[in-house]
Amino acid sequence: MPKYIDSFVVAVPVANLVAYKKMSRTIGKIWRDHGALEYIEWIADDVKPGKWTSYPQSVKLKEGETVLVAWIVYTSRAHRDRVSKASMADPRMQKLMSVPMPFDGKRMIMGGFKHLLEV
Repeated sequence: MPKYIDSFVVAVPVANLVAYKKMSRTIGKIWRDHGALEYIEWIADDVKPGKWTSYPQSVKLKEGETVLVAWIVYTSRAHRDRVSKASMADPRMQKLMSVPMPFDGKRMIMGGFKHLLEV
């Protein structure tokens, strides 16, 4: 059973979704090639601005953008650390990092989470 995930939330301009999906497909393949169990992304469908907090507010969503959430699944934090290190050093990732991203990375929220509960 997976015990650790990396998760991120990002705002992507709707006009850049094709480029974003192409980039994400490559990144997901890199992470899977280096041992991640899963690489999954979702696009907002029923995500409304909140009064105090919400997904749109968390990424300072602008007109013409949508919210995406994702997670990458690992067996443990140590497994995540190994996969991430190898993935970031991969020449394919280095190539991706050398070109403009199809989203504003400064508004990306990310972090690692350990397993708490499963019902």
